Amino acid sequence: MTEEILSQHEIDALLSAITSGDMNAEELKKEEPKVRVYDFKRALRFSKDQIRSISRIYENYARLLTTFFSGQLRTYVNLSVASVDQIPYEEFIRSIPTMTVLNVYSVEPLEGRIIMEVNPNIAYSMLDRLLGGKGDGQTNVKNLTEIETLILSQLFEKSAVNLQTAWESIVEIDPVLEDFEVNPQFLQLVSPNETVVVVSLNTQIGEVSGLINICIPHIVLEPIISKLSVHYWMETGTKERNPESFKKLKNHIENVQMEVKVHLGETTIKLNDLLYLKENDVISLNQLIEDPLTLLVNNTPKMLVQPGKLRKRLAVQVLEEIKGGGDNDG
Repeated sequence: MTEEILSQHEIDALLSAITSGDMNAEELKKEEPKVRVYDFKRALRFSKDQIRSISRIYENYARLLTTFFSGQLRTYVNLSVASVDQIPYEEFIRSIPTMTVLNVYSVEPLEGRIIMEVNPNIAYSMLDRLLGGKGDGQTNVKNLTEIETLILSQLFEKSAVNLQTAWESIVEIDPVLEDFEVNPQFLQLVSPNETVVVVSLNTQIGEVSGLINICIPHIVLEPIISKLSVHYWMETGTKERNPESFKKLKNHIENVQMEVKVHLGETTIKLNDLLYLKENDVISLNQLIEDPLTLLVNNTPKMLVQPGKLRKRLAVQVLEEIKGGGDNDG
């Protein structure tokens, strides 16, 4: 029950009515209970906190898609989250056009599937750009050929990696495009009354704008609902609280490729001498044999080493680190 705050004028009028006898104070105590209508078909199964977490995930997803589609379509693209709502699945199906572009993804290991509904204007603008046009979106959905369907489905299949990246802070998923449809009546993912979260993305491609709607059934999110909270998000910043993320970051860093080489020395010779070099000729370097050599990592001096052999192979032994070896030292 909501409380209403009376103004000073209303309070004075109320007191005056009671004093004059026009209103009985006992009748004021007999306030009728206020009844709020509850629609069981629209059961709210996600808290506001969880909806905010989903919104944060898809804000990141929108940024990733902006970069991805800009590169694929070679034109100005911008996506942003317009709204995040929880509604019955039946209401979602009724809200989208009768002929549209529907991409259905599985998201293992989570159960169920999610839908990405792309407004026809946006989808046909993408298709036009991919086929070398200006992307004005003037295409009829009923005229999609098998080749055009294949081109569009391949585009959205490639974009699945962005969905994986957006969710990786919560759960590791493997999105796979399983179905491509143009008629929502052919899709019956869950029961009509099942609660779904619908994320709407404002999308602009060149001069064409429209919505991309992402439908996530409750069955998909149910196993990870506990992670969709502010408390969980605040805990993911340290190694101890989020060992999996730390391990993944550590593995990525350890697998970074670097160029390592040893500088044997330098010398200056005449061009004529260089042109007439032959086998067994000796070139004198400015490096003394007893002096250590310099080891470079990505062309930055990092260590002093001495040459030698290890199991019949040429090798170097590290003597000491070069302090201040480049701007990226450490």
